[in-house]
Amino acid sequence: MTGPGSQLVSAEQVLRRLELRVSRRIDGLLHGDYLGLLPGPGSEMAEARAYRPGEDDVRRMDWNVTARTTVPHVRDLIADRELETWALVDASGSMDFGTAESEKRDLATSAVAAIGFLTLRAGNRFGAHIAHAGGVRRIPARAGRGALFSMLRVLLELPRAPQRATGGPPLGDALDGLRRTTRRRGLVVVVSDFLDGMDDPNSPTWERPLRRLTARHQVLAIEVLDPRELELPDVGVLTLVDAETGRRREVSTANRRMRERYAEAAAEQREGIRAALRRAGAGHMQLRTDRDWLRDVVRHVVTQRRMARAGGGKAPTGGAA
Repeated sequence: MTGPGSQLVSAEQVLRRLELRVSRRIDGLLHGDYLGLLPGPGSEMAEARAYRPGEDDVRRMDWNVTARTTVPHVRDLIADRELETWALVDASGSMDFGTAESEKRDLATSAVAAIGFLTLRAGNRFGAHIAHAGGVRRIPARAGRGALFSMLRVLLELPRAPQRATGGPPLGDALDGLRRTTRRRGLVVVVSDFLDGMDDPNSPTWERPLRRLTARHQVLAIEVLDPRELELPDVGVLTLVDAETGRRREVSTANRRMRERYAEAAAEQREGIRAALRRAGAGHMQLRTDRDWLRDVVRHVVTQRRMARAGGGKAPTGGAA
């Protein structure tokens, strides 16, 4: 099938299967008792209860109930029912890589879809900034399943970055652009391999822009990686290509010391990413192309909820699932 109509049908089928898979596996996990993707303070009014001197904020006093009962009452707060979620999706050349069940960009699309299906309820809006070789494509936040499918279709059909492609925005610039254009506080999900700007693992160029974003929004960083980015197998001579610059280099994987150095450097790089996300105050979830990504999403959310209950209602933001 090669025509535009065929591509549209194919994308629709992929999205329907993905929606069904998400619904079967984790529908209900983030709703009901769980009112948001990540725990945090609420702002909607809940039930009235008796005022506790020294514990309750008098600004939440319910004067109508107080007048009727002649006993001071306050209103509890619950999490916002209407949530505005933004996804910043890294579609640079390094995301067009995968040696396991999928490419990293496909996994990124799946992650955005799962969050969209599970947060796009009761009027919640979902929008996206997609950073690719040609610039940043901005999709306004809208409510409804049709709007979400339209956004996901853009991700599925976005052309792969050609080798030696240049001109794409750095991740830090894309983060700043999202911060400047989102007026309402909400949830921001950054989906990337976070390899851009990692020349110095101790100070990635995207850390400061991410910190500015977390000052206003609740931020979840979804780190997407492939096992070959962590270690090399012994398969003889390999031609390695830098997906961002197109530079090529041949290496002999039969050299055990070379493989060890590669694994050490990769571990140092990933630890630098983890530490930078923690310093910036973002939540951190790691998805791999060789693992069940839905299971990892479930594990992350369950862990966050348990920590929230143990910590009195707000989960810490650092640490991978």
